[in-house]
Amino acid sequence: MKFAIITHVNHIEREKQYFGYAPYVREMNIWLKYVDEVIIVAPLSGGVPAEIDSPYDYKKIDFTKIPDFNFLTIKSILISLFKIPYIMWKIFWIMKSADHIHLRCPGNMGLLACIVQVFFPKKKKTAKYAGNWDPKSKQPWTYRLQKWILNNTFLTRNMKVLVYGEWDNQSKNIKSFFTATYSEAEKVLIQKTNFDQVIKFIFVGSLVAGKNPMYALKLVEKLIQSGNNVMLNLYGDGIERAVLQKYIIENELDKNIFLNGNQNKEVIKKGFQESHFVILPSKSEGWPKAVAEGMFWGCVPIATKVSCVPFMLDYGKRGVLLNMNLENDLMQVENAFTDKNKFFEKSQLALQWSRNYTTDVFETEIKKLLTK
Repeated sequence: MKFAIITHVNHIEREKQYFGYAPYVREMNIWLKYVDEVIIVAPLSGGVPAEIDSPYDYKKIDFTKIPDFNFLTIKSILISLFKIPYIMWKIFWIMKSADHIHLRCPGNMGLLACIVQVFFPKKKKTAKYAGNWDPKSKQPWTYRLQKWILNNTFLTRNMKVLVYGEWDNQSKNIKSFFTATYSEAEKVLIQKTNFDQVIKFIFVGSLVAGKNPMYALKLVEKLIQSGNNVMLNLYGDGIERAVLQKYIIENELDKNIFLNGNQNKEVIKKGFQESHFVILPSKSEGWPKAVAEGMFWGCVPIATKVSCVPFMLDYGKRGVLLNMNLENDLMQVENAFTDKNKFFEKSQLALQWSRNYTTDVFETEIKKLLTK
């Protein structure tokens, strides 16, 4: 099977290997176990892979480099108008040569691929929609257009679209799915230490406005001001880092809140194992891996009510759903650790739920999609 991947994920070539964002690459490595040939259509840049990047396991990759583009400014729109015909032409010929077409959405490249795939109704296709599929959510028009094309059974045929959560009034194209980080073999016993001394919070994600790390920081600050001995470790990097660092220093929080930057999978795993709560006050998510990963290690999740998050937290039974009001959320979080029995009950419920979604189960479901 010749398997073509069209994605917006930026790649780096180094020593005859292709690197990309680690969670995406680790997932794709599972898909690639069941294909004979691989074509990747994506942006490619120079530089050195970061801690958050990972290489494909697949040895022989046919990589088609295409330019990145966006619609953020008038200048970028004008430049994109020149790039798009070339990119669509490239995508068309790759799709024509492939046996199975795989789209990564949402994204600008995914949008073009959604349009081009219409011309190949008989080709076997899958799409991974990694964003929020909730039809009622407010999203950019490019995202809404991708969702409409993928859901439309006249325009999009012979396609399974993998989405997070279960939603009403969806076409036969749509398949509720999940993602996974840890294997069955990693289901080791984990026992959260008693938090009489310090209560540990962890945030894992890009330090950008959309992930709202400042809200996590301010919530922990409120807990400190209320007399609680708490600690927050933030893992990740981004344009908000300088703002967060300044706030930490100005408010003398440097003994309780730590910016650890991008770290590899093992460091993050240890961080989850040593923490009591995983917090993600994100404005938009698909399936927040940081939340699922924290739950796998018994962290009680604290997250916003976006996408399938309420389902993941069983509407508050195995976590805390944020209202994005500091005083209200402060009370919710304090209640979650004041009653120790309630904390450990939520911790076990979170762990038990997340451990249903291992890479072993994920691989079984991917194999079904590719071998049917």
